[in-house]
Amino acid sequence: MKFRSRQPEEPEMNLIPFIDVLLVILIFLMLTTTYSKFTELQLTLPTANANAAKDHPREVVIDITADGRYAVNQQPIEGNGAAALAAALHAAADKDSIVVISADAQSTHQAVITALEAARREGLLHITFAAQSGEQ
Repeated sequence: MKFRSRQPEEPEMNLIPFIDVLLVILIFLMLTTTYSKFTELQLTLPTANANAAKDHPREVVIDITADGRYAVNQQPIEGNGAAALAAALHAAADKDSIVVISADAQSTHQAVITALEAARREGLLHITFAAQSGEQ
């Protein structure tokens, strides 16, 4: 009996299971990654580059300070609520008046909303916001 010597087989490297495992890991990492930069919100409020507004005889200016105090046409208001501000607007404005809300940059959003609520209570429809000129 003559036995033939076997030819040594060259080892093959099968890459398909390796690629399958890498794709599963990639899908797992994509699904479990959290994007933390969307949890923070950085706001920079805009400035306006417009010509200065002309003085209107029916213009009522509501000033809001950083600590939430109000003034209507540069006359301080005793209360900080919408009712006190609405009473001051009733005395200073008529239905066709233009209300200009001039709020300090550090004032709260709630203070501005209170001014809008007071203008709504008095039926004042023409409301605008004062902005600082961007050319400084």
